[in-house]
Amino acid sequence: MSPKPLRLKPLRTIGSALALTMLAPAVAAAGPLNSAGTGDPAHFVVVGPEHGGLERTAASVRAANGEVVQSWPEIGVLLATSRDSEFASEVRGDPGVRAAGASRNLAEQLPENNGESGSETLEKRRGTLAADSATRSSEDGEEPLAAEQWDMRMINADEAHENSDSGEGVTVGVLDSGIDPDHPDLAANLDAGRSVGCTENGTPDPSRQAWAPTNSGHGTHVAGTVAAANNGVGISGVAPNATLVSIKVVNDEGFIYPGSAICGFMWAAEHGVDVTNSSYFIDPWYLWCQRDPDQAAVAEAVRRAVAYARGNDVLNVVAAGNSNWNLSKRIHDTNSPNNGGPTEDRWTGNGCQVLPGELPGTVTVSAVGPESGKSFYSNYGIGSVDVAAPGGDSRQTADTPSGNGAVLSTLPDGEYGFYQGTSMASPHVAGVAALIRAEHPHWNARMVNAALRWQADTVPCPKSYDTDGDGEDDAKCRGGRTGAGFYGAGIVDALNAVR
Repeated sequence: MSPKPLRLKPLRTIGSALALTMLAPAVAAAGPLNSAGTGDPAHFVVVGPEHGGLERTAASVRAANGEVVQSWPEIGVLLATSRDSEFASEVRGDPGVRAAGASRNLAEQLPENNGESGSETLEKRRGTLAADSATRSSEDGEEPLAAEQWDMRMINADEAHENSDSGEGVTVGVLDSGIDPDHPDLAANLDAGRSVGCTENGTPDPSRQAWAPTNSGHGTHVAGTVAAANNGVGISGVAPNATLVSIKVVNDEGFIYPGSAICGFMWAAEHGVDVTNSSYFIDPWYLWCQRDPDQAAVAEAVRRAVAYARGNDVLNVVAAGNSNWNLSKRIHDTNSPNNGGPTEDRWTGNGCQVLPGELPGTVTVSAVGPESGKSFYSNYGIGSVDVAAPGGDSRQTADTPSGNGAVLSTLPDGEYGFYQGTSMASPHVAGVAALIRAEHPHWNARMVNAALRWQADTVPCPKSYDTDGDGEDDAKCRGGRTGAGFYGAGIVDALNAVR
């Protein structure tokens, strides 16, 4: 196979919530459904009692002309559909119903012409490397493409592998677009028996076609950063002996709807997953606000799912997002909802959250480039970011043969390519968490969460932050010498983690 050229391609999106920011189709404003029952059913989350069963909740849903499509009595949440656009407001306050809300914008029709659309732009370096360069032997024992892995050297992953079992015995669930089960760097570490697809109304489907990737390499790229095998092929991940589980939550249009994410966290909690990685935000709202009853219902349902996973000793690592937002301040959101018009022009503040990135108990990760500075696109905020990790930055230069400032990892069909985004940062942290859990098998998720902060390398705030050279700061870092505003506790360090 001949090498494909590396290329810098502008990526415009509003329809995808992946923290890499993937290509997604435009969405037509089909108009709201009407109460007469025409159009396709709309989707809703209904929240019942957190404990005690959902029988009364389900009965209320049916009485309001809704259909229950998925139920999690463990957390008191169910998914429903209805042809009545007023279903949520009608069922609220009925017996067994604590909250209810639309989980998608009511305009759910896709146009015939799936073009690119959106106002948020993120540059992505992507290119595939030739198969022969990915399999040739290395005289010093490194993986063939290790010279391109500036990210692994930044966090001392290579030295950590010499001083640990490299994540053996630990399972990492990748909540994403699926993992290629045949990739030579991933196949040996992938547990197909515990993998699942969650994209059909939040209903878990363990069949291979449900959890394998279809039209996106995002999940395969994330998986390689976590646990690509140290096998003389391609690259090595942060925890090359860890077990991977594919938990597919991204549908073929690139959306991660609440039911899929809830299904993913519940599956991880009940199938022995030790660490999850979530490189996305939940669609269709960039931020979910408590003042809106629909959004508040969804936020509560997702919160319960994440808390359930945490209660089952799962450590949940999440990407901070790619909008260069200060998450600790009011945010001007002009892109929500992102799967149908009209979008709103709103200022969000206290009571509005990125899901799942700002939920309690998660580890939220910002991105840095090869020069250790905050990536130009990465969200940040003092108290909102826990740690930082390599995510790539096309405006920073890597000391590698290609000079590519993005992160190299696995892609479907046995390929390797460069992506950048907080999507690429969080799997580094998930991999370090796997190293810690392997070294300290008796530590619970809360202790590992704390250890991720203890071992991080502090990076002070920069004196100025002008990434585009226009003479004005593109973001302001609070925290002084601690660098907490950009980097939380600092950049994770795999070697510190296993010492």
